[in-house]
Amino acid sequence: MPELRQNIATNEWVIIATERAKRPEEFKKSKEKTPLPEFNATCPFCPGNEGKTPPASLIISDGTKWAVRVMPNKFAALSPEGDRVRKFEGIKRSMAGVGIHEVIVETQKHNITTALLPEDHIAKILSAYQKRYQAVSQDTRMELIILFKNHGEAAGTSLEHPHSQLVATPIMPSGVRTRMNEAIRYFDVNGECVFCKMLQEELRMQERVVLETDKFVSFIPYAAFSPFHIWTLPKRHTASFGEIAQNEITDLSVHLKSVLGRIYHGLGDPDFNYVVRSANANARASDYFHWYISIVPRLTKAAGFELGSGMFINIALPEQSAQFLKNVSVPK
Repeated sequence: MPELRQNIATNEWVIIATERAKRPEEFKKSKEKTPLPEFNATCPFCPGNEGKTPPASLIISDGTKWAVRVMPNKFAALSPEGDRVRKFEGIKRSMAGVGIHEVIVETQKHNITTALLPEDHIAKILSAYQKRYQAVSQDTRMELIILFKNHGEAAGTSLEHPHSQLVATPIMPSGVRTRMNEAIRYFDVNGECVFCKMLQEELRMQERVVLETDKFVSFIPYAAFSPFHIWTLPKRHTASFGEIAQNEITDLSVHLKSVLGRIYHGLGDPDFNYVVRSANANARASDYFHWYISIVPRLTKAAGFELGSGMFINIALPEQSAQFLKNVSVPK
């Protein structure tokens, strides 16, 4: 019998299509990807081609060479110049396209994925995230900062070289505002953070937990909207990613490598997105919001029903998916 489940943090409903559900191992990609070279002379992110990109806003070194480079996106969606002035003309509402759009080049190697990077290198990437997040938070024009990674064509990537992006916008999109409002509503009614509540219950039940380390927990939500959709939360209640501590960065590098490694080895390196969902550093959200990373392997496609209803159909049972990933052996 199919089941409708609701996520208490977002108030969103999802259909768990048990009669159409696949076994977890059936989601593993059978077609291998074409191997990439370690260096591509035409790639603007490969070492030696730094002149093909805008000047770096941050460089994290690895001895004598750069390990992580951050620079403005050459084809930015928004411009850092200007003021956030709104215009109202009849039914037209507009604003100058002010914002910040940066690229985080994660490694010199053209052909590696995060799951295969050393833990200390992943820590450098996370440190770059934190430093740029904190810096951009100082811009009072920005209402939202999003850190995200697109891995693979189905996830929307346009360049093969491993990279992430940071986008800051002068408005709070309605979908993000709704999430914040739901967190506020839950806090007002129950007197506690809804994400902390979910974390406590997931750890108590242990049905959907994929991995627990010293500082972080990854689980597949009860109402996951797609197969193997994972949330990674810090155990410490913190509203903004910008507040992540150094010992949390160290633990998260180990944690993230393991979780992405389980996806890589267990599901055959599928395309995926991850996004850091966070309250801005200057937002008064310390009590009710809790930053987290949402990891979405692209194993199914949204179609007409999802477009028309805004509700997703998940053909994988979250409990089975979590146990499958939990049991995946990740090589050291």
